[in-house]
Amino acid sequence: MRSGARVLSGRSIQAAVAGTVLAATVMPAPVASADDQTIAYGQYLSSECVTCHRLSGQEDGIPSIVGWSPDQFITVLRAYKTKLRDNVTMQTITARLTDEEMAALAAYFATVRAQ
Repeated sequence: MRSGARVLSGRSIQAAVAGTVLAATVMPAPVASADDQTIAYGQYLSSECVTCHRLSGQEDGIPSIVGWSPDQFITVLRAYKTKLRDNVTMQTITARLTDEEMAALAAYFATVRAQ
């Protein structure tokens, strides 16, 4: 490890994401300009998502979630969370997500391109 380099714990990344999201609520900015820490936190959180949704973008009965705009991604997650969209699995998963986690996931999946 380089001298002066920091290793961030999950909590440090979560705190950085929370600060980014708080700033975004005060001064609206596109989620697409998320910083590297937010994207890294989203990648960390994505393990449950990618058990069903393929990073390759292949759909095979389960919709692709890669390359979406962050606004669209968050809108869909909130629709499941509030049960406006009907899918028990997605409703259960999104019920546990905070707004900060949704923003991090949206930022990460926006950077992934279908192969």
